[in-house]
Amino acid sequence: MISVKNLFKSFNGFQAVNDLSFDILPGDVVGFLGPNGAGKSTTMKMLTGFLLPTSGDIHISNLSLEQSALEIKKKIGYLPEGAPAYGDMTPLQFLNFIAQIRGYKGAEKTERIEKVVKQVELQEVLDKPIDNLSKGFKRRVGLAQALIHDPEILILDEPTDGLDPNQKHQVRELIKNVSKDKIVIISTHILEEITAVCNRVMIISKGKLLFDDTPEALNRRSKYYGAVTLHFSYRADASELGELEGVATMEEDFATGRVTLFPKPGAEILHLVTAHAQRCKLPVDSLFVEQGRLDQVFREITQEVSA
Repeated sequence: MISVKNLFKSFNGFQAVNDLSFDILPGDVVGFLGPNGAGKSTTMKMLTGFLLPTSGDIHISNLSLEQSALEIKKKIGYLPEGAPAYGDMTPLQFLNFIAQIRGYKGAEKTERIEKVVKQVELQEVLDKPIDNLSKGFKRRVGLAQALIHDPEILILDEPTDGLDPNQKHQVRELIKNVSKDKIVIISTHILEEITAVCNRVMIISKGKLLFDDTPEALNRRSKYYGAVTLHFSYRADASELGELEGVATMEEDFATGRVTLFPKPGAEILHLVTAHAQRCKLPVDSLFVEQGRLDQVFREITQEVSA
């Protein structure tokens, strides 16, 4: 497990990380979420031993990072932001280099490389210079070097930043496949990343931990959670929808043709809205129950600390 207690990090008087404390257990796939400059990357670098904290304690597998840094680093796979690598090397040369640094030789080194190449599907680009690869393949190379020693803990900093939708999907599938028997921490500012791969969310802003729970719990904090949204194919009078029993308020967006109805506490309004739309023959294209809007909750949580 990972245990962080009262972690601080400052740079020339700037407080990048401010009294962070949390525990992460095996099976956790943690989305470390926050705006740019929140302290995410700084925290990741301290967890990997790349940066030393100003104060505070980090224990991994019951070992102190301060006293047993080298032993802990053997248990961690780290993909830094941007997936840096030697661009003039090919993926095969780079993975050979990383495997040697990790202490593998001979048949074991070959076996490790073959396994990770298959795992992240690098076969078609093994002999091409890394500089010539797409961003998606560069991320895969970075993920491969993080996985080559089969670490207990995988720390990924912005693993899909700058990728196109297809590349994001591929990298997320890779993460899900390797996360079954590891602790995985994904630092990101991309909200969709959370629902795609994580079972736990930690939100940090200005170096402070503001939220720590499941993606479902985060959705439940949204004012839209449980609301009913309708989309009209053309402009229609929706005023009576706001007067239905159980409806507290109504939000109408004339630009998009959407109407959102917010239920009173504990009220179920879907059946009432559906019946009214059918009875009055409203031009409804779609109708659904909102699962919450992460962007709205994220703004509320992070703006609170800014205020």
